[in-house]
Amino acid sequence: MKRLVALTMALLIIITGCSSGGKKTSGDNVAAIQEYRTAYSGEITTLNYLVTATTNEFAMAANLVDTLIDYDRYGVVQPGLATEWSLSDDNLVWTFKLREGVKWLTHDGEEYAEVTAQDFVDAMKYILNPANESKTANIAYSVIKNAEEYYNGEITDFEQVGVKALDKYTLEYTLKNPTPYFLSMLTYVCFFPVNGQFLEEAGDRFGTDNINFLYNGAYIMETFEPQNRRVLVANENYWDKENIHITKLTYIYNKEAGTLAPELFLRKEIDYADIPSDILDEWMNDPEKETQIRPNRTSFYSYFYCLNFDPQFPEEYEPGNWKIVVNNKNFRKSLFHALDRKAAMLTAEPYDPEKRISNTVTPKNFVDLEGVDYTQLGSLAELSNNDSFNEKLALEYKENALAELEGKATFPVKVLMPYNTGSSEWANRAQVVEQQMENLLGTDYIDIIIDPKPPTGFLQEVRRSGNYAFLECNWGPDYADPETYTDPFSPDGTYNWPHLAEGYKESNGKNTYENMVNGAKAEVVDIEKRYNLFAEAEAFLIGEAFIIPYAVGGGGYSASRLNPFESLYSPFGVSAERFKGQKVMEKPMNSEEFTEALEKWEKERAEALKKATK
Repeated sequence: MKRLVALTMALLIIITGCSSGGKKTSGDNVAAIQEYRTAYSGEITTLNYLVTATTNEFAMAANLVDTLIDYDRYGVVQPGLATEWSLSDDNLVWTFKLREGVKWLTHDGEEYAEVTAQDFVDAMKYILNPANESKTANIAYSVIKNAEEYYNGEITDFEQVGVKALDKYTLEYTLKNPTPYFLSMLTYVCFFPVNGQFLEEAGDRFGTDNINFLYNGAYIMETFEPQNRRVLVANENYWDKENIHITKLTYIYNKEAGTLAPELFLRKEIDYADIPSDILDEWMNDPEKETQIRPNRTSFYSYFYCLNFDPQFPEEYEPGNWKIVVNNKNFRKSLFHALDRKAAMLTAEPYDPEKRISNTVTPKNFVDLEGVDYTQLGSLAELSNNDSFNEKLALEYKENALAELEGKATFPVKVLMPYNTGSSEWANRAQVVEQQMENLLGTDYIDIIIDPKPPTGFLQEVRRSGNYAFLECNWGPDYADPETYTDPFSPDGTYNWPHLAEGYKESNGKNTYENMVNGAKAEVVDIEKRYNLFAEAEAFLIGEAFIIPYAVGGGGYSASRLNPFESLYSPFGVSAERFKGQKVMEKPMNSEEFTEALEKWEKERAEALKKATK
C-alpha cells in the first residue's frame, strides 16, 4: 500500500459574567475565565448523530464525539482518532490506524470502554439499517462497496459491506469506485463511531438525552434540560486536551433569542449575538455598540442566477418565446453582462458588498492544487479575476441578439423572475435587479416580471418545477472536490437543465457541458488533470452564460467574544462546528480588528498550504 502524501494533500487542503471554576489564561484580550454562553430558540430533537442531518444536532455531536480525521484552522487535514492512513494502489481500499487509549466515557465522566475499529463498523451497520431511518445513509452508501445493496436488502450479510475492523486498532473501508474526495467525507456524522455494546443496551433510548450517550470528544454534556439549558464541560480525559481552552459551554433557551440576543449580549448575559439588518445601522452609528460588532466570515454556499432551459411557467409569461431567446447565446450574454451584482449585493451587504461577490460557481479557497487556488486554473482564471458586469458589452450583445432573433422572437421578452417573500432582502434585491437591468438594456428589449411567492413550498413550486425564466439560486458543497459544484447542473439536477440548451449536442447525443463534466469525473487518479478538467467545464458553463455567478453566502454581522480565525476551518462536515482551539476574549472583536485578522490569517493559510504540499 502507498502512503497518501501528494494525493491527500492536493485533495484535502481546504478551505473552512462567568462563574468560578474555569481555566484561567493569560495574554492579550483573553478572558480570565474560559466559559462561553449563547442563547438559542430552536431545540434539538435528538442527540443521536447516527440518524440526524440537522445542523444544530450534528453541531452538538461534533463537540461530543471525534472523527477519524479533522482540519486545523487553515483547513489542512489533521489526524483525529486515526493517527495515519493509506490507500491501495487501485485507489479502492483505505486503511486507518487508530489512536490507542482513547476512551468512551459516560455523562458523569466514568470510563465505559476503549475506542476501537469495531466502533466504526457498528456505527455503519446501524446507519445502513433502513429501520433506523438515518438521514445520512445515502452519503455512506454512495461510496462504500455493497453498502447500497445491503441498505436495499439485496444482500443480507453485512460482512460483504466494505467496512471492516482488521484488528483492534485497524479500520478498513473498501469503496465501490475510486473516490478522490473520500477522506473529506469522514467528518460527516455517518462516519462517526459508536460503541456497539452501549448502542445495544440503550436501544431506542440512545441519543434521547445526555445519559443515554457516550462521549470520546472534547466535551461531555453535563446538563440536558430541553427548552431550558444545555451545559457542556471539558473532557478532562480527552486525548488532545491541550487544545481545549474553553472549559464550559452553556446554551440558554429563549424562544425570542433571535430578537433578544443583541440586548442580552450588551448586558453580558451571553457571549454571541447575530446583529440583524434591521438594527445594523443603529449599532454601526452608536460609538459604544460599534466597537463590539464585526463582520461574519463568508461561507461556501454559492449563489448564482439561473437561465431556465426548460420553461414550465404559465402561458401569460410566454414560455415559448423565452425558450427561443434563452437558446440564443447573444441574448444570454446580454443578460450576463447587464447584471450589476454590486448593486444587487447592497441589499444584503450594505457596508462591504465586494467581499461576497463571486465570479465563479466554485468559491475561492474551496480547494487548491499545490498552492494554486482552483479558481485560478486554466480558462476559469480569467472569469474569476474579472467582473462580469460590463455595460458596453451588454449593449453589444443586445444588438447582436436583436439581429439574430429578428422574425423569430417577440420583444420585449417577458422575463419571469420569482422571489421568496420570506426574505425581505430578496424582495428588495428583485426590485433592484429588475430596475437596473431594464434601465440598461431597455424596456423595449426585456420586461422583467418579479413574482412574489410564499416561502412554504417555494423550491418545489418554483425552481424544481421550472416555473421561472430567471432565478436566484444557491448550492452548498457536500465534499472536498469541484465535482460537488456540478451537481445542480446535471441532467438529474433540478436547477436550470443546461443539458437541454440547443446547439451543443455532440456525437454521443449529450451536451458539451455534460461531456466535459463526465470526462472530469472519470479522472480519479491524476488530481491535477481532474481539477483542470473541472475548471474548464465550469468556465464553459459560465462563458456560455448558462448561469450568472453572483455571490457567496455567509456575511452579515455579529457581536462575539470568540475569534473566528481560531476555529477549525472546513466547508463541509462538522469540523467548523467544534470549539476546539478557541478562546473566549475579554472584549469583542470590532470590524477593524476583524479585517486585520483576516489579512493575517489569509497570509498564514497560504504558507500552511505550501508547507502541506511539500
